[in-house]
This record gives sequence, structure tokens and C-alpha cells, in this order.
Amino acid sequence: MSLDRRSFKVGIIAGVFLVTGIIAGIVFSSRTDLLPSAISAPTETAPPPVIGGTPPNFVPVVKAVMPAVVNISTTRLVKQGGPAQSPLMDDPFFRQFFGEEFFHRFQIPRERRENSLGSGVIVSADGYIVTNNHVVAKADEIKVLLNDRREFTGKVVGTDPKSDIAVIKINAKDLPMVPWGDSDKLEVGEYVLAIGNPFGLNQTVTQGIVSAVGRANVGIADYEDFIQTDAAINPGNSGGALVNVHGHLVGINTAIFSRSGGYMGIGFAVPSNMTRTVMDSLIKGGKVVRGWLGVSIQDVTPDLAKQFGLKDARGALVGEVIPDSPAATAGIQSGDIITAFNGKTVDNTSILRNTVAQTPVGQKVKVNLLREKKTISLEVKITEQPKDVAQADDDTVQGDGKNTALAGVEVRNLTPEIARALRLPPGTSGVVIAGVEVGSAAEVAGLQEGDIILEINRQPVRNIGDFKRLSGKLSKKASTLLLINRQGRKIFIAIQP
Repeated sequence: MSLDRRSFKVGIIAGVFLVTGIIAGIVFSSRTDLLPSAISAPTETAPPPVIGGTPPNFVPVVKAVMPAVVNISTTRLVKQGGPAQSPLMDDPFFRQFFGEEFFHRFQIPRERRENSLGSGVIVSADGYIVTNNHVVAKADEIKVLLNDRREFTGKVVGTDPKSDIAVIKINAKDLPMVPWGDSDKLEVGEYVLAIGNPFGLNQTVTQGIVSAVGRANVGIADYEDFIQTDAAINPGNSGGALVNVHGHLVGINTAIFSRSGGYMGIGFAVPSNMTRTVMDSLIKGGKVVRGWLGVSIQDVTPDLAKQFGLKDARGALVGEVIPDSPAATAGIQSGDIITAFNGKTVDNTSILRNTVAQTPVGQKVKVNLLREKKTISLEVKITEQPKDVAQADDDTVQGDGKNTALAGVEVRNLTPEIARALRLPPGTSGVVIAGVEVGSAAEVAGLQEGDIILEINRQPVRNIGDFKRLSGKLSKKASTLLLINRQGRKIFIAIQP
């Protein structure tokens, strides 16, 4: 057989197989009932979210924002030395052996300069700069270095340790500034840029996303509503700008969570809305005026939610209503659960506390609450936070009244820094004992420096204001019962004057 005839036969056979396959495929595809149910009808799934095909370009944003982010360097004089504490200093043998001049050198106080670096954000063309309180706290001199290498001396307009925000001013005009953004509109997953001066490296930009919003009980400040981001923040970034992709200021970089002292992917920024409220108050009056409701509140736990007939553990449970407060006037009662304040959902106590504090004094707001499983709406007129509640954290006071149980006891508010140093759980409130007079009734009873007073005669002590009010009521002859926290352990101590 020739090659052409073989090829012809092979072609005919291949054609027959092809036609047979097509017919079989048509018949098979028309009989889906013959397929196993597991594979007969593919399950339809939702399409994945569409992500832009090109990486975002932040160059225009950085060029617009960077000129308004400044380097802040501070200097303060710190005294060292002073009277020695070692008993050897008073030993005649050692004084004779080493000579009086040797000991005299250790008793003369010396001064040294302590320098620190941070960042700031220009928010007005006439020289107002927002930064962190801890960047400029106790500084004797503040220098501000601009992006164009001009240097100015900064003047503190006002500071607010409770939110860790400060405002300084430089004598300049027509400065570049960062426009304000609305931090309430931030969503988890958004791109953000952190701009500052980490480790003194001027004008450093890092990029990340919003990891979380509304972070509280972190132990950094009294009023916490932090934006959490994974944009790299390091020492020196404090006070710098956190901006969105539009170049709007959405936060002031404040702190990091770290076990090494360096970046570990968790940074915190004060939201721009809180920052702006604090800044306006500081510029207007040199202090922060906060709204006050007048209630003692606690988070709703799952167990409490069951007891109060709630589906979810949300809201702020009212434990105490202060007499003659806005809450008392409006009719709020102990046991009420506040679920919304001024149209904002209250998921926990931090949200309520921050929202009330930022409410203008004199404003009437609607409060939704649950009382005995029924929803109630009340109108409350917010007043200014009393001075004893708003008292500065660095104030130190002694127990009121001579010859009382707490005479000679010096206390100060329990700040987040002290709480961290004492390794206390988040949310712990009270006053920490800074000193106990030798020979006083409190010392005899065993009260020590570092103890945290939680209660006086079974009444809660949340701050210096509570301590002054309760200690002022003590009798000179009556025994006083304290509940204290000592190194994480709660104990009662009775003091007899």
C-alpha cells in the first residue's frame, strides 16, 4: 500500500473517532442527571473584592504634607547628686579615712542638660503646632526645625496630660500646614502614612494601614480612643502626623507597643477629632474644658448582660449617680445601662467617657438607656467637669485634717505611667501613696509608699478629688478602714488615730 492510501485510511479512521466523540459529548452533556449530585451543579461563589491593578502612589501626598511636619528638640536642666543616702556617709571612720572633701563632692547637687527629640505638625499658617505632651513636658527650651531648615524657638500654649496633647507656637507667618481630616470616618484597612523624625532622622515617611480604631485601656493616657496602625512608628515619631491618602491629618502619632523599645508593628495615634477639640480649648483658654455627666460607670460583661436581659455585652452600666449632677437632674439611675449618647452608639465605658468629655458645655443631648429591660430616652444638659475631677495628674496632696487617720499621708493620682510601673491591670483607679510621715498613725498601721488606696470607709476612691473629700470627713478619734492594692493584692488596713 502506498503512503498516500495509508494516510487516507488513517484520516478516515480519525474522522470517525472525532464525530463519535462529539456525538457522545452532546448526549453526555444533555444528561446531567447521570452525574453524581456532588459534581452535577457547581456551587456559585461570590466574586472576590476587586483591588486596583496598580500600587498606590503616595508621592503627591508626601510632597504636600512633609513641609508641615517639624522636628522638635527640647532641653531641660536636671539636678543630680545631693545628700547621700548611704549610712557610711555619716560614719566617722570612713569620713576620716577618705577625707571630708571626698564626701563633700557627693553632697553638692549638680546640673546636667537632658535633650530629647520629637515631632510636631503645623496646623495653622501663623505658627500653631500640635505635638504630644510628653514631647515638651517640663522642657526649659524648645527648638522647632522646619523642613526648609529654618529654626524657631517654640512657646508652650497649653498642655493636656490626660490626652497627651500639647500645643506650641512659633513666631512665623505663611507657614505650610496640614488640613484636618475626620477621624470618625476612618475605616480599618485604609492606607495611612506616618511622617516624623524617628531617632532624629528628619522627614521620615512610613506606610501602613489602619489596624483598628477606638482602642482604649492601653494605659498610655487617661482619655484613650486610639487609632492603631502598622505604619512603622519609632522613638522620635511622637507628635508627628498620621495622614490618609488625601493628605488630611487623621491622627497624632503617640506611642508604640513594644517589648524591645523599637517598632513591632503596633503603633497608636490620637484621633484628629479629639486632638482638634483639645487644641481649640488650649488655645482659647490655656486649659481643656471637658463635659461632665456625673456618673460612675463600668463595662457590661457577658454575665452582667444575662442578668440585665441583654443579647450582647454592650453599653455602660451606671453604678453611681453623683447628687446634683446633670445625670441626676435628668433622672438617670443606678442600674441603668446607657446604650447611646447624642446619637452615638455606646459599646463600652471608654466610648461614653470620651464622647461626654468632648461634648460642649451647656449642650443638651439625648441619652438612650435600658432600665428593667425597657428602652428609655432622656435629655441631659452637659456641664463643665468639676475641678476636683479634672485635677491635674501631677498634683500631690496630703490627707485633710490634723490628727486624723490619714494625716501625714501624701498621695497623687494613679497615672497610666505609674500603673504600668506597678504592673496593674488596665482600668485600675485610685490614688497612689507618695509618702507616709514617720510616726503617724498611718505608718504605725502599716501603710507604705506605693500602696494604692481604692476605698476609704467602703467609699470608692477614684482620684485625688475623692481622696480629699473623704479624708476631710474623718473624725480625729474614729478608726478608718482602707482597702488598698499592694503589689497586685487587695488588703484591708484599719488605722486608729
